[in-house]
Amino acid sequence: GAKKWLEWRREIELLSDVAYFVLTTLSGYQTLGEEYVNIVQVDSTKKRVPSFLRRAIFVSLHTVVPYCLEKGLLHLEHELQIEPDESRTSQSSPALGLSSRTLIRNWIQKEVGELTEQQKKRVLQIVYVLKQCIPLLHRLHLAVFYISGAFYHLSKRITGITYLHFGGLQGEDQSIRSSYKFLGIISLFHLLLTIGVQMYSFKQKQRARQEWKLHRNLAHQRNTTKEKTTGRHSHCTLCLEERRHTTATPCGHLFCWECITEWCNTR
Repeated sequence: GAKKWLEWRREIELLSDVAYFVLTTLSGYQTLGEEYVNIVQVDSTKKRVPSFLRRAIFVSLHTVVPYCLEKGLLHLEHELQIEPDESRTSQSSPALGLSSRTLIRNWIQKEVGELTEQQKKRVLQIVYVLKQCIPLLHRLHLAVFYISGAFYHLSKRITGITYLHFGGLQGEDQSIRSSYKFLGIISLFHLLLTIGVQMYSFKQKQRARQEWKLHRNLAHQRNTTKEKTTGRHSHCTLCLEERRHTTATPCGHLFCWECITEWCNTR
């Protein structure tokens, strides 16, 4: 069903990617795209195909490492945001995919449990910066690729795997490369603009969060008193607790304001 598919989607994509590259690149064959445009992988000397070890490292960096990094940061952020008085066994997030029995999450739970509250806040800030910087790094690398014309994937740059093209005219390649340099300059300009917007947005969020913390407890006490007098005890389906600052989505469902905004930011 759809629920199981969404829960295991990233794992299925990982297995399919690994299977594809094992049957092609790791086995010494061209991928379908490489066959189509008549290119073959070579190492930094451009005189021989990459060694088996170099190809294995490339496949790992291209498939397994990004998956583990994404899951690790997601689990780490989740564990750091759990309040000390909350039960870990009752916490489950649809964004995490795998259950709490995964090796990555068990190891992260153990390490986070040994941190102080001040250290948790500092690590949480580092995780946030990493999650923002990784997509920017990919975009920076893509802009450099457009300018230089080599190493489309970061994993290929690390392993030094490039391509040789057989067939076609050399003049055509030079004209195409010059047009891509212009695209690379535009990509760099867009990247700088994005970084500026994100920094401004981060400052706005920090200010809004501080203002929210000032009045949330007082407002919660007012809402609790009001609901008790009216005899209503409604629960949020995200945090499974009494709703605080009840908010309706366009479809009519009711959530806590913090829960639904955090969910929208995550998903």
